[in-house]
Amino acid sequence: MASRAPPTPEALAEARAHLARLDPALAPLDAALPPFAWRTRPCGFAGLARMIVDQQVSLASAAAIWARLEAGLGGEVSAGRVLDHDAGLAGLGLSGPKIRYLIALAEAERDGRIDFDGLAGLDDEAAIAALTSLTGIGRWSAEVYLMFCQGRLDVFPAGDIALREAMRRADHAPDRPGERAAYARAELWRPYRAVAAHLLWAAYRAVKAGEITF
Repeated sequence: MASRAPPTPEALAEARAHLARLDPALAPLDAALPPFAWRTRPCGFAGLARMIVDQQVSLASAAAIWARLEAGLGGEVSAGRVLDHDAGLAGLGLSGPKIRYLIALAEAERDGRIDFDGLAGLDDEAAIAALTSLTGIGRWSAEVYLMFCQGRLDVFPAGDIALREAMRRADHAPDRPGERAAYARAELWRPYRAVAAHLLWAAYRAVKAGEITF
């Protein structure tokens, strides 16, 4: 499956240093947090299908449903197996809308309406447009796919609530920014908006674990 390689540790360190110099709100987070690895997921049908499963459920619930889906499809989540087993998907813990989205995604790949190999050659906005043309795939899912599955450095999933809460804390703001305001705030972090997102997520997890305050 054609993809883009995730950034190297050296590239991440350089991007973090750039962000820390650029934005005083991010400098203390960079100083307080150790180096982090880029979050990765498989590319292609299985990667996007997993994001459909993950939507609007807890991490634990999503992992359990995904495990049942893999088992129910014989150990591999692919377009062909979803279409071959469509009648049995309801017994695997998937909601009705998610079943429809998975079948629609499988049909789109079968019919050539989505080319996962070709996505790597598109610029960010063109790739987002290709993904959001699919039933059940919104901008957040598209941005997360491009970040985690293709290692893109300048996408920013502003629809993520944890990310926006981390932005609120970093800016010492009284209210969590809305999605539009979060996109606007993140413009300062180009061309490393995805690195800023990783830094903010790492800070959010560290706060929840009681490791840092900000």
